[in-house]
Amino acid sequence: MKPWIPALLVALAAAPVAAQDPDAGAQLFAESCAVCHGAGLRGDGPMAELLVTPPPDLTRISARYGGSFPRAGIAWKIDGRDPILGHGGDMPLYGFRFSAMSEVLTSPGGQTVLTSPEVVDLVAFLESMQE
Repeated sequence: MKPWIPALLVALAAAPVAAQDPDAGAQLFAESCAVCHGAGLRGDGPMAELLVTPPPDLTRISARYGGSFPRAGIAWKIDGRDPILGHGGDMPLYGFRFSAMSEVLTSPGGQTVLTSPEVVDLVAFLESMQE
């Protein structure tokens, strides 16, 4: 095991869990994401028809994961750690906005992720919009 891993785990465990603000996430989504994903999150934004890979229906994330919302995985997609082929890596227009890693997000299964306050809010908003 790498010598720094235990120290990182202790730091993550001691860090306060980020406050989630779905309303702030909704505003960020409208400003940064709806152009491709659509105001209704269904992948029908005005830029969607220009994309090689169509944006998915973001109201069905939980359904695609067997009824569980993958907070950590969605955070990684937004902040660019899990690149999306259609994006060519980071979110092409707004990835820089979500790169200041200062908040700890905890998934329902207990997984902790260091990410930005904006990503925490976007994840909370997306989770609140699941059908």
